[in-house]
Amino acid sequence: MPGFERLSYDKLRNECDPRQFDFNSTAELQTLDGIIGQDRAVKSMEFGLNIRLKGYNIYMSGLTGTGKTSFAMNQIKKMALKEKVPDDWCYVYNFNKSNQPMALNLPAGLGKVFRKDMDEFIKAMKIEIAKTFESDDYEKEKNDIVKEYQDQRDELLEKLNQDAEAQGFKVKTTNAGIYFLPIVEGKTISEQEYGDLEEGIKHEISEKSNVLQIETMEIIRKIKSIEKEAEEKVSEWENKIALFAVGMHINDLKEKYKDYCKISTYLDEVQEDILINLNDFREEEVPEDQQQILFPWPKSIGSSIDKYKVNLLIDNSELNGAPVIMESNPTYYNLLGRIEYENEFGTMTTDFTLIKPGVLHQANGGYLVLQARDVLNNVQSWEALKRVIKERKIIIENLKEQMGLVAVSAIKPEPIPLNVKIILVGSEHLYQALYDYDEDFKKLFKVKVDFDDIMDRNAENIAKLAQFIAGFCEREKSLHFDRTGVAKVVEYCSMLAEDQLKLTTRLNDVIEILCESSTWASIEQSEYVTSEHVKKAHSEKVYRSNRYDKRLLEMVKDGTILIDTSGEVIGQINGLSIIDVGDYYFGKPSRITANTYIGERGIVNIEREVDMSGTSHSKGVLILGAYIGEKYAQDMPLSLTASLCFEQLYSGVDGDSASSAELYAILSSLTEVPINQGIAVTGSVNQKGEIQPIGGATSKIEGFFEICKVRGLTGKQGVIIPHQNVRNLVLNDDIIEAVKKNKFHIYPVKYIDQGIEILTGVSAGKKDSKGEYAKGTINYMVYEKLKKYAFKAANFGKEEVKKSGASRKVKES
Repeated sequence: MPGFERLSYDKLRNECDPRQFDFNSTAELQTLDGIIGQDRAVKSMEFGLNIRLKGYNIYMSGLTGTGKTSFAMNQIKKMALKEKVPDDWCYVYNFNKSNQPMALNLPAGLGKVFRKDMDEFIKAMKIEIAKTFESDDYEKEKNDIVKEYQDQRDELLEKLNQDAEAQGFKVKTTNAGIYFLPIVEGKTISEQEYGDLEEGIKHEISEKSNVLQIETMEIIRKIKSIEKEAEEKVSEWENKIALFAVGMHINDLKEKYKDYCKISTYLDEVQEDILINLNDFREEEVPEDQQQILFPWPKSIGSSIDKYKVNLLIDNSELNGAPVIMESNPTYYNLLGRIEYENEFGTMTTDFTLIKPGVLHQANGGYLVLQARDVLNNVQSWEALKRVIKERKIIIENLKEQMGLVAVSAIKPEPIPLNVKIILVGSEHLYQALYDYDEDFKKLFKVKVDFDDIMDRNAENIAKLAQFIAGFCEREKSLHFDRTGVAKVVEYCSMLAEDQLKLTTRLNDVIEILCESSTWASIEQSEYVTSEHVKKAHSEKVYRSNRYDKRLLEMVKDGTILIDTSGEVIGQINGLSIIDVGDYYFGKPSRITANTYIGERGIVNIEREVDMSGTSHSKGVLILGAYIGEKYAQDMPLSLTASLCFEQLYSGVDGDSASSAELYAILSSLTEVPINQGIAVTGSVNQKGEIQPIGGATSKIEGFFEICKVRGLTGKQGVIIPHQNVRNLVLNDDIIEAVKKNKFHIYPVKYIDQGIEILTGVSAGKKDSKGEYAKGTINYMVYEKLKKYAFKAANFGKEEVKKSGASRKVKES
């Protein structure tokens, strides 16, 4: 249409000239060191990693695919290499509180040495203590002690025999005790014979028996005292000779670990416990096939030499710098560790050797990277993570032990001090939700590293993108890109950013097109990846996902979906919308119709009336009534009802990008001036009639162009877009060629008046010095129609009265 601004074909895409590159292929380039277009994020990350104060953990926000996690791991690993390797951590038996294992820390690499030393110590004790107690010296001294005891015991028993005989009794000693048999007439008598004796003799025997019983009790007491003394002497002797064997090894260990006070104390307790429980090293091992029969009860570590073992929880001997851990499954137990249990004859038992570490233990002294959504999906994990950050210590606790159906032997390991930097990776939405609704979050994650999804399209970033492509080719051992291929990737990045002056930073999407372009080049046995391969990769990628798009196109073509691309119709227009099917979205025209008539309801949004309108769409429709009222109803009441409908829409609508199209349809209906159906419209409008930018401009134009192309381009077809969206256009070659040949047009507009002139070919009109619109213009016709509606609405009742009065007069006459 002459007189209206149309975009030139060279403004429909910001093409990248391959001649700007000073290389023939990416094989000549150095690979990229770092990340592209994230200066703010890089500076924030450097600050977050360097600050060591409490609460300055890091939250990395941004869209998926912008390289947050990869960048975080690279930056953290560089920082970690400069830092000290943290200590090893062990759990050992607590001889004072058996259910509270002690935590010991040693310099990195010394933990496994200590564990090995204790294992060798236990083996040595088994051999040497057993050997000591099998020696001739030990047996001789023990026999001397026992003999001395037996001599004293024999003397006491001999004295008891003599006293008994003097009283007329014979002593009989058995395992059951000491018995006195009466002697009558030189021989012992039986119970029956005793019963036949005279009462006087019985009484005399009883009296003597009582005296002997008293003497016997005293002798038994002395014998027990001698036994105890003998046992103590034997034990003292055993400890003395065992101490020589144990002490020698313990002293060696104490000398080796003399710089670690806690270990020295622990070794003293080990020595003391071994001397108390020497029998644990002397007992013969029971064959495994007999253990269940002989010992049908749970084992107890308190009476086993296993308690002298070392549970090496964290071994940092292989580290070079601070640890960097990324956990993909941050459950409660994976984070904090667990205490495992064993089933011992129906009873669940555990000990310090069954304590297992979590990633917080592994990352202690370094860095832990977690995905925010994964942590939040485990409520207990999130609460536990916050707790350990606040308390700066790791407490291993098993959850819901009390709900078990069998008995559980619980232990409470000593907490381990925590010094770790947590890096959460997540979306901006999650960050805002946590910041608003979790009062702890803002105290614990004070550094935000915000990743942008776009970057400026300048020479520096284009050069870095070429280096990124070179790095991809080197890493994946794929074909390199020539300069035309790089140029096409630059254009593809602008297309993803939907901005001619920007590039996307969603590197995952870029890598996908690099992979597929390289594959097509390999299939064609090309030496390099060229622009044609990148174009093919993009078109094939679209083809794999556009089944729904093509199905709708067929339905438009065969008339199932009513869309006109030629001719003129009053109150009808083609609005453009976006359909998103997950991995692919595309533009689609929708027929919008408007009917206007006298009334007081204003703009009636039919979608809203049936609950098919989203909030943004409903807001856009309400704005239309405000615009009409402000522009045309300053000197009269607005007596208008206008119904708006998206025809053949059954799934709901949202967004305000069709509000300008809806307004054009209403103006057409009011003026009864038809709209050119070959021109589709997108763009929202505010209350002042200004056109506002929208999203998806490229896809919307391409969607309408496809329909026009199928039906045949007439040269009168096109799309009206907001002027602000010109920079967002990254159109395909077919559209650019059609615009170049004047077969298709794109009109950028700033105001509603410009758009209605393009659609109807009639001037919108402006107010003259008297505040009136020129006759024949759109605004004049709208004003006159609304004034007519207002007059009829105001006089509707009166006219009916006049008519009925006139009828009566006629009848009376």
